[in-house]
Amino acid sequence: MGDLEYGPVTARYYDAAYATLETLGPDVDFYRGLARETGGAVLELGCGTGRVLRAVAEDGGACTGLDSSPEMLDVLRAKGPAGIALVAADMRSFDLAPRRFDLIYSAFRAFQHLATVDDQLRCLSRVRAHLAPCGVFAFDVFKPHLERMALVEEPETEDLRFVHDGDEVVRTARVLRDGATQCMRVIFRYERQREGRPVGSESAEFVMRWFHRYELEHLMARAGFPRVEIFGDFDRSPIAPDSPSFVVVAR
Repeated sequence: MGDLEYGPVTARYYDAAYATLETLGPDVDFYRGLARETGGAVLELGCGTGRVLRAVAEDGGACTGLDSSPEMLDVLRAKGPAGIALVAADMRSFDLAPRRFDLIYSAFRAFQHLATVDDQLRCLSRVRAHLAPCGVFAFDVFKPHLERMALVEEPETEDLRFVHDGDEVVRTARVLRDGATQCMRVIFRYERQREGRPVGSESAEFVMRWFHRYELEHLMARAGFPRVEIFGDFDRSPIAPDSPSFVVVAR
């Protein structure tokens, strides 16, 4: 049993899996800070189960979460009221007119699921159409390490262990890369274990596009954003050889 992109398998394990990652957290503070700076309506593209958006909504602003996965939105909805309007839609074609937003953001590399330049420009066109005057758009992607991107395949290896509904779950990952398109296909397998023995296995897979710094600058200019800053991390530090991310803030 498996699913493509963010279907029922990913939605089932998402929160428990990523709760184990100690590197997560600074992105929440970053986007929450931007929401406070802009001081108006907020839209998250690819909000998933609400890890970032629920924290942003705690400050009391008008928040909307958009995601193409009904299953991920169901998980978010089940967490209870948080003053968030939820929309099931594609970030390449959404239309929430006449609403406008002071901040639109896409956290945790959701923008990397837009595999082609056409997809990216369609999304950015929708963003510009929904930004209020002087609005801000922000997103983050991982900074590619060239030696790793040169690997055509990374064999299946364990990358996470976590507990879900009383069972230990071992997540493995296999990665297939196409250097010509700068896309990687990631295949996650979730093996449930009880008392050390496998009791079930499910899989999910998705495609991610990796970006380079000046590619992002040209993309944002082509999409019509006149002021763009790109940081190397969520502390707004300059891009350095060891930076983990590209964090884009466009106005």
